[in-house]
Amino acid sequence: MRKKLTSLLVVLGFALQGISFFFLAAPLGLSTSEADSNPVMPFAPVVFIVGVGMVFVAAVVYELLPENSDE
Repeated sequence: MRKKLTSLLVVLGFALQGISFFFLAAPLGLSTSEADSNPVMPFAPVVFIVGVGMVFVAAVVYELLPENSDE
């Protein structure tokens, strides 16, 4: 169970990081105005940081949950 939960947290964390970096951040390219440097979604960096936090929490979950004899 702990391997599945850890894997799920890692995958979700990396998915949040990728989505916020590639789709929610400020568009790439030359900007013609100051408004072009704003992210697509407000607080997009917070979503990225939550994804990083989920990956680190996955290690804590793996260590704290007891190991099953089924694994």
